[in-house]
Amino acid sequence: MASNEHWRLLEQLVQEVNQQTEQLKQMQASAKELSATATSQDGMVSVTVGPRGEVRAIEFDPRIYRKLSPSELSASIVEQIRHATLQVSREMKELMEPLVPNLPFEDLFGEETSFESFLPQPGTP
Repeated sequence: MASNEHWRLLEQLVQEVNQQTEQLKQMQASAKELSATATSQDGMVSVTVGPRGEVRAIEFDPRIYRKLSPSELSASIVEQIRHATLQVSREMKELMEPLVPNLPFEDLFGEETSFESFLPQPGTP
């Protein structure tokens, strides 16, 4: 195999790695925008969470204070946080699965995880 052919293969490989890196970065940007909202069956409580399950908003129907006791309200909030967190986790997995089908999602989405730390830096041959 000629030296020029080796360089062309190496250039092609670097190009493919750079394209995959860019796709993963775009996926990361999309993942940061994910959110999910869960609403209780009675419509009294809605909770919105972000991609890591962080609570972004809690909304109450104005009638809630006449219908639910404090303990019922608390239980409803916790339940909606759980539902929304599960929903956003499924959306995150769906977003990432095409690019990284066997990735251990639960291990990656811990606190302070950055996709960029797993990616090779773009380079040239």
